[in-house]
Amino acid sequence: MKIALDAMGGDFAPEAVVEGALLAAETLTDEVEIFLIGDEDRVHSLLQKHGYKGSRVKVVHASQVIGMGEHPTKALTQKPDSSIAVGYGMLASKKVDAFCSAGNTGAMLVGAVFSVKQVEGILRPALASFIPKLSGGLGVLLDVGAIADCKPEILEQFGEIGSICAQYILDIENPRVGLMNLGEEEGKGNMVTQPAHKLLKENTSINFIGNIEGRDLFNDKADVIVCDGFTGNVVLKLAESIYDILKEKNISDPFFDRFNYEAVGGSPILGVNGNAVIGHGVSSPTAICNMLHLANKMAEAHISEKFKQFFSVSN
Repeated sequence: MKIALDAMGGDFAPEAVVEGALLAAETLTDEVEIFLIGDEDRVHSLLQKHGYKGSRVKVVHASQVIGMGEHPTKALTQKPDSSIAVGYGMLASKKVDAFCSAGNTGAMLVGAVFSVKQVEGILRPALASFIPKLSGGLGVLLDVGAIADCKPEILEQFGEIGSICAQYILDIENPRVGLMNLGEEEGKGNMVTQPAHKLLKENTSINFIGNIEGRDLFNDKADVIVCDGFTGNVVLKLAESIYDILKEKNISDPFFDRFNYEAVGGSPILGVNGNAVIGHGVSSPTAICNMLHLANKMAEAHISEKFKQFFSVSN
């Protein structure tokens, strides 16, 4: 198993990224190799600083970095030797099984579509997030920022993509799919969610349970929660803020502690020909470590192959 990691991506890169990679090297199986992509002098210096003498963390040089505020498409075009471009090049050529970055989110999304490309039959890839459940498990929320405005057929497909993710990454058999809406009744919603409900209801390949409301995000009504990227991103950031507020007030609760972005480490890009994970810009070493664990699980589950199999049959 080979996982590429953008050493230069994130507010605290490369220091936090290198530390996170070393944590992952200690906790992942011996078969996993981590490729740190970035300024080789800086990365080697940090590895030496931490006294690393192993062979499972390797360095791949990239002379350029895409900044957090840069235009994604323009930056990828103008910086072909950036750590993100090099990482996707390795993923596209199958030199690695997964690629992770806590860098420019837009560049990661654009790179996924133009480098490894979306699976044939998928309208638009989705950015997913794992939501803690009161029962102790996790659910899948998608989309959380890749596509702000969605057509009904894209929301329907998110139900399929999310179901495959829940089944093979979270090990949920026959996951229940709910459509985020402003009411449980079938007729509720707007010009997008009303027709999306109809499409999801008629889709026999998923276990659609109907509309759900914001109050159902953390209960067991649905394992997969479908919404447009605008709504999903607002929901995700709201959940993260709850953890931050409780932390400021020195309140600790086992359930709300799971709202910490570090717990999962990143959001997978689902529906492309490869395993890619986007981390939070402020990722700590712990978050980087957990992002690598998620990428490893995605690769072990052959999740992109599962998408290919499903959509080749359904189309």
